[in-house]
Formats: sequence, C-alpha cells, structure tokens
Amino acid sequence: MLLNRIWIGMFLIAAIVAGSKLVFWQDTYIFKELVDALFSATKTGFEISLYLTGVLCFWLGIMKIGENGGAVRYLTRAVSPLFSKLFPEVPKNHPAIGAMMMNFSANMLGLDNSATPLGLKAMKELQTLNPEKEVASNAQIMFLVLNTSGLTIIPVSIFALRAESSSPTNVFLPILITTFISSLFGLIIVSIKQKINLLNRTVILYIGSLIVLIGSLLAYIVYHPEQSELISNIAGNGLIFLIIITFIVLGAFKRINVYDSFIDGAKEGFNVAISIIPYLVGILVAISVFRASGSLEALLDGIRVTAVYFGVTAMEWIDALPVAFMKPLSGGGARAAFVDVMNEFKVDSLQEKIAATMQGSTETTFYVLAVYFGSVNIKNTRYAAGAGLLCDFVGIISAIIISYLFYTNA
Repeated sequence: MLLNRIWIGMFLIAAIVAGSKLVFWQDTYIFKELVDALFSATKTGFEISLYLTGVLCFWLGIMKIGENGGAVRYLTRAVSPLFSKLFPEVPKNHPAIGAMMMNFSANMLGLDNSATPLGLKAMKELQTLNPEKEVASNAQIMFLVLNTSGLTIIPVSIFALRAESSSPTNVFLPILITTFISSLFGLIIVSIKQKINLLNRTVILYIGSLIVLIGSLLAYIVYHPEQSELISNIAGNGLIFLIIITFIVLGAFKRINVYDSFIDGAKEGFNVAISIIPYLVGILVAISVFRASGSLEALLDGIRVTAVYFGVTAMEWIDALPVAFMKPLSGGGARAAFVDVMNEFKVDSLQEKIAATMQGSTETTFYVLAVYFGSVNIKNTRYAAGAGLLCDFVGIISAIIISYLFYTNA
C-alpha cells in the first residue's frame, strides 16, 4: 500500500512541478523531457533485466548443485548449534531450520527475488510452532529481522548490474562489512528484547569469529587504505570462485548429475529474471519522470543545504540517497534507483559505488514484513517493523561511512 502511494505520488508531483515550470518559467520543453525520460526508462529497465538473466541463471544453477550435492545440508548442520541458541523455540532438526538456512543462503548471494519463496516456506514452518496464530512469535521476529538486515556475502545482482565496470566486484568488501554491521545490530536488539543470552560459549564462538575476521579486515584497510581496492578485488573473486568449485566438487563426490542440476537451477534463474522486469520498469519509469521534472533534484538540494548548515563537506552520498529511500519499500524499486544513479553518474563514480554499497547493505523491510507475515495471516507483528527499520538506518549510515573509507582512499 505504501509503495503504491509513493509510486502515484511521484507521478503527481512530477506533473505539478512540470506544469509550474510551463506556466511560470515558460519551459515549453518540460513535458517532452518527461515523455522522453519515460520511454528511455522502459528501454533501460528491459536492458538491465537482460544483463541480470545470465547471471541469475548461472548462480541459481550453482545453488541447485549445492542443494542436490548436500552443501546446503552441511551448512545447515554447521549453523545448527548457533540457530538452537538464537531460535530456542525451534526444535533441533525441525524443517524450519533448513528453510531458514536456504533463505539466508539466497540472501547471502544477493538473490533477493529467489530468497522470497524460500522465506515463505520458512515462515510457514515457523507458524506450525506458533501458539498464537495471529501474533508473530519470537522465532518469526528474529527470522524476519535477520532477513531484513540482509547479510550479503556475494551480491550477485549488483555484480551483474556493474558489468560495465572495470572491476564489477570491487564493491565486495564494503558491502560485506556494512551488511555484517546491520545484521549484527539487528541480532543484538532482538536478542535484548527476547532476553536471549549472546554471551554464551556457542554464540561467542560463531559471532566472535566473524567479528574478529571483519574487524581485522577493516582495521587493515584503515591502516593501508591504498590497498583497499586490491584486497576487495582479490578477496571477492577468490571467494566467489572457491564457492563455485566447492559446490561442483562436492556434487561430483556425491555422484549427482552436476550438469543436469545446474540446468534445473538455471531454468529457475530465467523465470526469476523475467519476473523482475515489470517491477524494474515500473519503478525506474517513476524515478526517471520524477528526476526529469526536477523534483528529485529539488529534494536532494534541500538535503544538501541542510548538510552544509551542519558543516558536512562530502556531498556525493546525497546523490545516492534515492536507493536509501526505496530500499525499505521494494527490492525492485531499490534496484531501479541504483540503475538510475548508475546512469546519471556512470559506473565506477563515487556516487555509483556508494549506491551499490547501500543496495547491498540491507533488505526490503516493508516488503518482507507484508509478504512473509501476510502469507501466514499474522496481524500483530509486534516490534518487527521497528527493529527492521532500525537495521535499515544503521545499514545506510554504515554504507556511507564505509564507502568513503574504501573508495576515497583507493
């Protein structure tokens, strides 16, 4: 509902601003510019979807190999001790554990559209354990908040959108660090609310190891800023290829038909890519009309004036804010906003890199809440929305800070 109102509002505001320009400033070309922007956006949306098709086919094919070869089961076993502490209401080896792990795995690859059906399955499994069917359980809230914090290890769709970059994966480390900060924040605030002890040995071992790894990586970058892009490129590409090889080797070891598994997954990837097109075109058209009318620039100028008033000198992050505005509402909308920033400022610009980091920092809070809770008819979501939005805010602020740390010193 909220996204519907925003979409309508963008068109109405653009029309009012354009009409004002025609009447008061005699801008006789304004409506031509709006229509040109509209048709240009539809073309861009379809072209971007074509870029995504191949990448989604490939990665969903790899995911299917991992699923059939047992990699996902091994991963589930590996995290079961942690999950038993974070989800004390969920019995060990309950189907919800595997469904949540698959959902998190898809999110870790940045495949937000593919993660949705897996998340719906996880929510339905958790609902079987929920004593009050119309009220969100603690386990469901923890799952939703961790989902909306959007821990992303390999942001596949962002790499695909940055295909024209000299190094599409150089945003790997900034996204990994910002999304980890957002996820850790979400875990802490929900654990405090649910009185989950994060200081027990199991949680400290899992979370502490990640904190040490991410912290060491970030500290090294702080003291060696000139190597940030090099490390990001090497680590990103190395980890990506290691995952691919591991899934293939494990599938071969299990004697599954690796190639057929890949094809089955790739077919799913094609369907996902096709399903993205309407959402991408719809939001991209609205943003393009809003920008062409001058409304978006006026909004961002207002933020610039406020930033200057408070003594802020770095301004590139303001141009990336459309992604931050759309991110809590819609994954497709945020993706379209990122494409719009990329078209406006070009690939590898500081604005584009900040927008890419924002895009990978969190998930779509309102969309996830509406779809996931709606699928099991939960009416009382308790504090899930507030916690999710706090994760979004922390993720966006972290994305801005980490981006300047990485991209201005590289």
